[in-house]
Amino acid sequence: MSFTIIDMGSEGFELSANVWTWKPTLEIIRSFNYVNERTLNGMMSNGTGAKMSQDDANAIGEKIRDVILPQLAPNKRMFGNLTVTDKPDDGTMYRDADEQWRNYSASHNWLEEFSAFCIKCKGFQVF
Repeated sequence: MSFTIIDMGSEGFELSANVWTWKPTLEIIRSFNYVNERTLNGMMSNGTGAKMSQDDANAIGEKIRDVILPQLAPNKRMFGNLTVTDKPDDGTMYRDADEQWRNYSASHNWLEEFSAFCIKCKGFQVF
């Protein structure tokens, strides 16, 4: 499953994310308490067109840049439970219910790109 994150101010300014990256990104956003649960739940499914305001998007981008990225040297990634690992994603598919969370992580590079997008955008929609 993939997600397209489209700047509401410019149709040509968009990002793509897969479910493996987007799910932990939403958990990071949830941890900031900027966005209501209804909006976050809408962003968990592709094609919904869930929207984030410019003020919220900009604040999230700044918070990722200032709080999350310093925890993630370029070789680290963050899981949805906000723990950090320096082990590279080796493509292992964790099927045991107790370990499925390991399938989802957001890398430093992805979060850096998403943060920059959020800071520059005029709000965004998720498709």
